[in-house]
Amino acid sequence: MPDNQTARVAVYLDFDNIVMSWYDRVHGRNAYSRDRQKIAENPMDPEIAERLTKATIDVGAVIDYAASFGTLVLTRAYADWSAPVNAEYRSQLVARAVDLVQLFPAAAYAKNGADIRLAVDAVEDMFRLPDLSHVVIVAGDSDYVPLAQRCKRLGRYVVGVGVAGSTAKSLAAACDRFDAYDSLPGIPKLAETKKDKDAAPSRPRARKRSKDPAVDLLERAMQLEAERADGEWLHASAVKDLMKRLDPSFSEKALGFRSFSDFLKAQGDHVELDEESNVVQVKAVTRG
Repeated sequence: MPDNQTARVAVYLDFDNIVMSWYDRVHGRNAYSRDRQKIAENPMDPEIAERLTKATIDVGAVIDYAASFGTLVLTRAYADWSAPVNAEYRSQLVARAVDLVQLFPAAAYAKNGADIRLAVDAVEDMFRLPDLSHVVIVAGDSDYVPLAQRCKRLGRYVVGVGVAGSTAKSLAAACDRFDAYDSLPGIPKLAETKKDKDAAPSRPRARKRSKDPAVDLLERAMQLEAERADGEWLHASAVKDLMKRLDPSFSEKALGFRSFSDFLKAQGDHVELDEESNVVQVKAVTRG
């Protein structure tokens, strides 16, 4: 597998699949099917709006996870974006440079063909972009097993992301790596999600960020790099590279620091620095 310095990543999200699966995960088996008509008719109904709020997908966490594997070459999300349940996410997705692929159901409650369109696009992209090294499939259907297998045969490293309990075991087995959406860095545990007693009827935005965007970016990068490197101490250069992939506008100099090490030293409440060797290392401060 190419290292994350040279890896080029394509991300494909079956958005309807993830939204519905997470809704069922939060509210119980087949909850979306039971609420589908109410969601379609009046998503702003206080009861429905609260249920949608509690089951909101954190798009940023998914894209950040994908970016931890390398440079994002393209990111596509497939859904009927005219549907209110999906339309609420459009600004988040556009802000992260996600290409929104419009799909229309053939009939009421029919499959929207996301699996076919997504698979065709992915295979075409692999031939069109021969330097593409990673394919991230965000879905849970067994329909994507042939796609994952074809990607592997064409020499790509396949990463799957799906909702625990709603993902076909065959899809997870077909990937080189598979992670549950629930386990991604930045996603609160489901028990914490259910404790949101005072959820407002309006839909939420992304997960709550810390007050200092630079510190929040550092913490996300540290968490993602620790997952990838599987170690406590991380190379500072790798952390900086990942921060730049998560937010290309990041610059320690723009924040008033001469070097990235100086930036890290100023974050003593969050990270610990080791400069004794030639390679500067950093690790997250453990909070009691």
